Amino acid sequence: MQSEFSKRRRPVQSDASLRLSPTRSDLWVSGSRAFGSFLMFGVISLALHGAVPADDRPFSEGKQFARDKAVITEEDKKWWAFQPLASESLINESVVSSSESRQTVLSRAPTDSLSAHQVHPIDRLLLAKAATKGLALSPAAGKRTLIRRAYLDLLGLPPMPKEIEAFVRETSEDAWPRLIDRLLASPHYGERWARHWLDVARFAESSGFEHDYDREGAFHYRDFVIKALNADMPFDQFARWQIAGDEFEPDNPLALTATGFLGAGVFPTQITANEVERTRYDALDDMLSTTSLAFLGLTVGCARCHDHKYDPIPTTDYYRLLSTFTTTVRSVIDLDLEPETTRKLKQKWATEHSPLVAEVTQYENQLLPRFNAWLSNGGELAQPFSWAVLELTNLVSKGGATFKKLDDGSHLVEGKNADHDEYTLVGSTAGQRVTGVRLDALTHPTMKKGGPGRADNGNIGLSRIRVFAVPVGGGVTQEVRLAKAEADFQQNNEHLSIAAALDNRPDTGWAVDPQFGKDHAAVFTFAEPLDPANAIALIVALEFRVNAKHNIGRPRLSLTTDAVPSLEGEVLPAAVSGLLRQLKQLDHLPLAEQDRSTLFEWWKRRDAGWRDRVTRVEEHAKREPNGST
Repeated sequence: MQSEFSKRRRPVQSDASLRLSPTRSDLWVSGSRAFGSFLMFGVISLALHGAVPADDRPFSEGKQFARDKAVITEEDKKWWAFQPLASESLINESVVSSSESRQTVLSRAPTDSLSAHQVHPIDRLLLAKAATKGLALSPAAGKRTLIRRAYLDLLGLPPMPKEIEAFVRETSEDAWPRLIDRLLASPHYGERWARHWLDVARFAESSGFEHDYDREGAFHYRDFVIKALNADMPFDQFARWQIAGDEFEPDNPLALTATGFLGAGVFPTQITANEVERTRYDALDDMLSTTSLAFLGLTVGCARCHDHKYDPIPTTDYYRLLSTFTTTVRSVIDLDLEPETTRKLKQKWATEHSPLVAEVTQYENQLLPRFNAWLSNGGELAQPFSWAVLELTNLVSKGGATFKKLDDGSHLVEGKNADHDEYTLVGSTAGQRVTGVRLDALTHPTMKKGGPGRADNGNIGLSRIRVFAVPVGGGVTQEVRLAKAEADFQQNNEHLSIAAALDNRPDTGWAVDPQFGKDHAAVFTFAEPLDPANAIALIVALEFRVNAKHNIGRPRLSLTTDAVPSLEGEVLPAAVSGLLRQLKQLDHLPLAEQDRSTLFEWWKRRDAGWRDRVTRVEEHAKREPNGST
């Protein structure tokens, strides 16, 4: 059976062919790409089957196109939302004109709490509108209902029974206004009503998306909104501060927290290099869309891809507005929200800190006679020093870590903790005999369990140590063979011993489990002493491959001239060890003032009384108020 379509189909006979005839004019508006694609598909299909339009007239002939939305007309400017505010009469005299109707208006007041002459102007506006509809308002609420409504509306909390009874017994005419004033003065008022604005501002304390990480400082913007409402901040100031508080009042911490409005939206915390540009643009769009919705009540964001379908907002205006946010960057800064309070706290802290510092200075003066006597005796030490700290001039981490030099010649490893790292540490020695190198793996409070390793359990895993010597002026680099090794502690006597750090196996090496939170040391004896005529550079390579992230967190290298290097003997800074040798050679001749100062700075640190006083100064310094949040 032939269909109507097949009956009317006549190949190559356009006058007899089925004609496409769209009938819905509303499908021809600008931007109806979906229909255009469908139409083209239909035309091609019909043509392939031998059916073509009856003539070549445009399909749009006789149709009404939508106007160009990119052009703002005078009619657009008359849109009600764009008109300036105007005062309206609160009561329509034509509606409420007779004495009887006026009396009716006044009777609408809550008579059990307000007298008739206290009808609020807004009540008059409502009553006037109700009169045009022939409606009457509900009877006035009783006092119990009124106080409950007020509490729930303004604070979001019901009143206590004793508060209800007190209000019911109140007979003064200003009982109601005083209640409202009291509720508006409550800090809970801002907490209650801030929720509504925070919804408009799309506020959240996490970043959204699949990871949804917490935003630690997000609450500052929330607190600004609460404070603004409780302080009855003028709305124009409320608006300006949220959009550009850092520009209007850059020295006002509250104004700076207000700008959290712009960054309160969702934001991906893990983005690839290819997503940076798109993510940045999405953030700008979020700022503009939220600003227009919150303060203009307009969906300006709809004009991102096309002229707005309903409101007179062309795409050109969208991008002009967007450009104002291009210098806005999400950032986290420290703020002192109460600088005056911080100033007073700092003043009090300084008053307490000065005597502690003065006590250290006084004690150092008391130490000077003992120090001079020690120098006169040749600078003898209770325990002979054997090790001089190697001053490092270059430190490199293959894994990307950084090194921070500390006062004792050690270096704190910071930053990235690679799964498997290799430290290259370079120092020089001025042409003196060297028989061994000492590696101290020291603790630090920044490491897990105090260290000495950067692993999650504080352990280390030194898989290999190598030493190289190269003349400072240039020459052949020579590897120094290590004959033996000993340590103050090793995890076992086999694959996690100090001897395992001398083999070529990456899965064996020196570890110290379970002695975490303690300083550890290892000594490596050279097979042949280095006895250079001139200065040489020593390169020490430390490899960590025994376990993931088991890198030493605070290394220190020292050298010795002893014939048999051992763990015994004190470790001294290189400058101090040199001065002590010089002191013996001078045969009690006076040292230069600078040398005396260097020795005293080192010597006083050995005194328990000095260390105790300095510790008190350092602990108090940590409590210095800074006002940052």
